[in-house]
Amino acid sequence: MEFFDICDESGQPTGQMVERSIAHRDGILHRTVHIWVTRQQDGKQQILLQKRSAQKDSFPGMYDTSSAGHIQAGDEPLESAVRELREELGITADVEQFRFIGNFRVNYALEFHGEMFRDDEFVFIYLFQGAVKAEKLTLQEEEVERVDWFDLEEVWHDCSHGIRDRFCVPTESLEILMRALSGESSGGRA
Repeated sequence: MEFFDICDESGQPTGQMVERSIAHRDGILHRTVHIWVTRQQDGKQQILLQKRSAQKDSFPGMYDTSSAGHIQAGDEPLESAVRELREELGITADVEQFRFIGNFRVNYALEFHGEMFRDDEFVFIYLFQGAVKAEKLTLQEEEVERVDWFDLEEVWHDCSHGIRDRFCVPTESLEILMRALSGESSGGRA
């Protein structure tokens, strides 16, 4: 069983914990991390997206953030980012290779696999600053089916226009990433 710190509206742990299935059954606010892997290719900014396993409890088979995951009870956002990148993609990285770029809130209730899934998360976003060759990655099979590079503008267009046949990337996370890549600060706290 996985346990998460229940957090307040600013992402700070309250001192209480909740088990994963209960957090998503009841929509209890908890913390997660998103890690973006990017590159320049043929004059375009590209992002590495993971295709979620068909067994995932939310958005199965959809392309999502490069790497993402829940922050386990007692853990900090940066250590969770390092762990998620290693577990999901097989990238062993140092904390110096991560740049905090902002945070946002996710809150929705949707049905997957015939059951309601309520997500209420405070998300910490990091940009991974290291070279990545997608074909050399070791994917966590139960989480990630495959990874592919996509032009950032294509993903932004589809997500910001509600075209959700391939991508389940939160537009707020993409906005923060685009600001960071253009040199703007998005604020927030790590």
